[in-house]
Amino acid sequence: MSGADESEMDEERQVANALIRALPLTVILVVAVIGAFTLREYLSFETLRENREALLAFRDAHYLQTVCAFIAIYTVIVAFSLPGAAVASITGGFLFAIFPGTAYNVLAATMGATLIFLAARRGLGEKLAARMDAGEGAVRKIKAGIDENQWSMLFLIRLVPAVPFFVANLVPALVGVPLHRFVISTMLGIIPGAIVYTAIGSGLAEVFARGETPDPGVIFEPHILFPILGLCLLAAMPMVLKFLNKMQRAR
Repeated sequence: MSGADESEMDEERQVANALIRALPLTVILVVAVIGAFTLREYLSFETLRENREALLAFRDAHYLQTVCAFIAIYTVIVAFSLPGAAVASITGGFLFAIFPGTAYNVLAATMGATLIFLAARRGLGEKLAARMDAGEGAVRKIKAGIDENQWSMLFLIRLVPAVPFFVANLVPALVGVPLHRFVISTMLGIIPGAIVYTAIGSGLAEVFARGETPDPGVIFEPHILFPILGLCLLAAMPMVLKFLNKMQRAR
């Protein structure tokens, strides 16, 4: 076999390996797009309202199966970035109260986030992070700054309500965040929001009885938003202190 043939085979293998690595993320993106157009009306508060009695009856008769099914469905919703994550969190409170509903919500959301993180890291993140590490100038400085403040940045993107959940799952994978840091920061960082949405769900029976619809936007109410912003400032404090120290040394 000639050197040209071997080189061609190596290129083909590299292309095949790249396609295999990108397959999980590609599947997630395709399912996410399809789900955005086909599942929105099913993963809604109206669906929950119409099926609330059947859900409660099934929970009372088959509690463990209900917990497992709920966690599995919620994990799939997050992993494929399907519409209805807020509805799922509120449903957790409706079915299981604030506790253990919050624990189930956090567990499911963390598992779903980890799946999409792993898919993104395998498909794009590993090569992109390696290129950033090998880069020069501004690119290398940006990567160094990210690595130096990973914990603070991870907690910030989880705590800030304005950051879409799927963005907070993808960005860490693309900049080479270790798996254990991603999992820990995700699990702890989503707890405040999970408590809020689970608490909404725990009072859902009364809301439905009044003929109303729960408002997930309550997380932006001042009495809830300000404490969360306080946690954001606390998470950002290490970065601020490092910056001030560098400024002082530069003088």
